[in-house]
Amino acid sequence: MTNSSSERASEFELIAKVFAPLSAPGAYGLTDDAATIRVLDGAELVVTADLLSADVHFRAEDEPRLIAKKALRVNISDLGAKGAKPVGYLLSLALPRNWTMPWIESFAAGLREDQSELSVSLMGGDTTSTDGPLIVAITAFGTVPSGTMIRRNGAKPGDLVFVSGTIGDAGAGLTALKGELPNISARDREVLVGRYLLPQPRTGLGQALRGKVSAALDVSDGLLADLGHIAETSNVRILVSADRVPLSDAARKAGLRVPKAATAGDDYEIAFTAQASRRADILRAAADCGCPVTEIGRVEPGAGVALLDSSGREIPVSRKGYRHF
Repeated sequence: MTNSSSERASEFELIAKVFAPLSAPGAYGLTDDAATIRVLDGAELVVTADLLSADVHFRAEDEPRLIAKKALRVNISDLGAKGAKPVGYLLSLALPRNWTMPWIESFAAGLREDQSELSVSLMGGDTTSTDGPLIVAITAFGTVPSGTMIRRNGAKPGDLVFVSGTIGDAGAGLTALKGELPNISARDREVLVGRYLLPQPRTGLGQALRGKVSAALDVSDGLLADLGHIAETSNVRILVSADRVPLSDAARKAGLRVPKAATAGDDYEIAFTAQASRRADILRAAADCGCPVTEIGRVEPGAGVALLDSSGREIPVSRKGYRHF
């Protein structure tokens, strides 16, 4: 058997062909970011897992405290997009053989700070050593009233498309860390780099959206790529208006353009769809949470996702977002 890239499946083909047949009913065929387990009458446990590896999801030289925070927050972000209230998490570490106690203590300090902020606690896990890069794997748990987890597959033609916060900041922050934005101000650099190093899970907004939206996920691989996941599982086409995609002032001053912002990853905002009749409810819920939400597009019959200019023409992009394989 050869190992050429042309013979390897994409991430989602791999999941569908190899692992989905192993899944239980509450795992939804592994087509979502989380699974549900009925634990009590009227409540379900929402379970999600993300693995982060050095120099792929974070820089190996990043402060251990910040690596820990990012690893925990990206998992809590998945729970938030599902409308779940976070409860706890499992932590598994594959540590390079040159690890030190001060490094571990700094890593644990980051977890301790975020546990208090996010109202979660460590419930177990595992550690091992590796000759490869640092790997941090977290499984996070949350709860929802039974049957209320927000799925990916509920978008319908006629729905509106929304996203929380601003898009592209984290990608611009990584670019700044690489020294490729030398002319931005120190303040703007701090804002953008902060978005890359420390995602802000939208858990309050996610819980407020339960029962109001038709589909949702968090933006990790890129806005267009992740909306593409909703389009695929919902069997619809999603159209995004480029002039509506929200950019921060720092990103604009750094010269970020919408096609780049919409295909960058690590935003960890919530992208979602909802019936037009729900627009006022959604904007009210967002205001109550103190989280800005922007209407950016619509759902139509068809397939895929497209970014449109002000004349309704599709803007070509070389890739929709980050690809794992």
